Amino acid sequence: MKRLLFLFFSFVFVFCLTAVFAPKISSDELDDINTQINDLTTSLNMSIKATRPLESELNSLQKRITDIKTRVKTIEEDVAQKRKNIDKGYKDLARQEAILNRTIRDYYIRSYYDSPLLVLLSAQSASEITQILAYQKAAADQDKAIITNIALSIVDLEEKKGQLEIEQTRLAALKTTLDEQSAKLDKIVSGAKAYQAVLSSQIAQLSAKQQQLIAQRLGSLNIPRSAATAAPACIDDRDKDSGFSPRLAFFTYGVPNRTGLNQYGAWGRAKVGQGEDDILRAYYEGIGFETRDNITIKVQGYGEMSLETYLLGIYEMPDSWSENNLSALKAQVIAARSYALAYTNNGADEICTTQSCQVYKGGDKGGNWKSAVEQTSGKVMTKDGQVIKAWYSSTHGGYAFPTSELPGWSATSWTKKVIDTTTGSVGSFGELQSNAYDRESPWFYCDWGSRSQYNKTAWLRPEEVADIVNVILLARADSSTKDHFYQTDKPHPYGGEVWNEERVKSELRSRNITPYDTISDISVNVDFSSGKTTFVSVSGQSFSGSEFKDWFNLRAPANIQIVGPLYNVERK
Repeated sequence: MKRLLFLFFSFVFVFCLTAVFAPKISSDELDDINTQINDLTTSLNMSIKATRPLESELNSLQKRITDIKTRVKTIEEDVAQKRKNIDKGYKDLARQEAILNRTIRDYYIRSYYDSPLLVLLSAQSASEITQILAYQKAAADQDKAIITNIALSIVDLEEKKGQLEIEQTRLAALKTTLDEQSAKLDKIVSGAKAYQAVLSSQIAQLSAKQQQLIAQRLGSLNIPRSAATAAPACIDDRDKDSGFSPRLAFFTYGVPNRTGLNQYGAWGRAKVGQGEDDILRAYYEGIGFETRDNITIKVQGYGEMSLETYLLGIYEMPDSWSENNLSALKAQVIAARSYALAYTNNGADEICTTQSCQVYKGGDKGGNWKSAVEQTSGKVMTKDGQVIKAWYSSTHGGYAFPTSELPGWSATSWTKKVIDTTTGSVGSFGELQSNAYDRESPWFYCDWGSRSQYNKTAWLRPEEVADIVNVILLARADSSTKDHFYQTDKPHPYGGEVWNEERVKSELRSRNITPYDTISDISVNVDFSSGKTTFVSVSGQSFSGSEFKDWFNLRAPANIQIVGPLYNVERK
């Protein structure tokens, strides 16, 4: 009995402590957390299915997990505080044990000795008997009340304890689920960062022959890389009717190669008052300027001549670009002089005369170009004491890239990443169109290639885009099939078998993959800070920008091509 009462008293004491000092864990709060985790799991599964987790969505999921972890941590701290209070309660009970024992002993004594017969025999008068009996009743009632209260408190405490144990069990389960979802999210984040590399190296990598064929197709477009070329501009098909609808076209920003001086960008910078040194520093990293002697160089098909004489016959920039000042022309002269010195190894080697090097037509171009050559006589760009090979091209499409980011190029210390806009930033295609320094270039935004039967446009039918998507899906599913995915309007380039649209669909179905018959939902995701199309989303499927571009360029009909890393899709 003594131990039972001691246990009763302990429970009462602990219950009082926890009720006063410990924050309450709400079952509703745990239900809310559980609901959030279930929602989170659904979101994660959707992201995994989509293959392309958007950075913004991932950040949102990470924030939700962090918020949930914070709430769980608060609950854990509450539980820890309760346990601490219970331990303190047991220590306090040890000090109360003597008082409890004395109270129990007095209760037994009164129960045994305070009988009505003893009171009757020991009392001196009726009044005294009445007083003693009243006292005994009051004491008994008090003892009963204490025992009753303890019993009720124990029942209530047992209920609270049981609820707490349930909540602790649920909390442990929630933590386990939360850890699992957090691990999944971490996997998605790391997977998203490595997505393009995995695709290019494991899932659907093009063969060396296919890459070579794409390069040949790109070369066949005769894309002008010189601002002074007489080659026609690409045609903007947005307002041209192909004769069918709906239709899709893929527009590229700029032309290869997007490194070094942007000729149209230099013109745009000159028109807002930038000088040649500032223009060149905008496109080349950590350069200095020096004056070099007028050495003799070898020019292919023209023999030997002095460097300054050679520069007079360079046709890389229109003479008319000097209507406000000579800054653009001077920047081009300095770049051309630097390139020629570096390319020929200070005159030891021969330089070609096409845009593969820099366009040379011989003679003296005269005019403002001659003035720019004379006013910058001997001036070159250097880095670490060496003249730099100052690559340049007509139109970069709002961005310049270091050579380390160009396929097949080696890293160089003087090329740099440039967001080539008046604000130095881009947040949308609209901003790029409005603010790029080279926005006036006829090659700034183009869909390359054409088909005569469709009004000489590069528009594609939705079924043709669906075929390209199906090709990627089949290449992912079975890499052994990828040598059949060349243009269907031309024979196999190496004498093999080209699978047409229906054969590709059949092969997909045989692998339990549902092919696309047409495309109605397609969009691009762009990283405007890097100037690249990162993903193409097609009706729930997701492809990296480079993967889609490569297979598009291999499969698209006629000579239709996506010619750079930043592209958009237009619909009519």
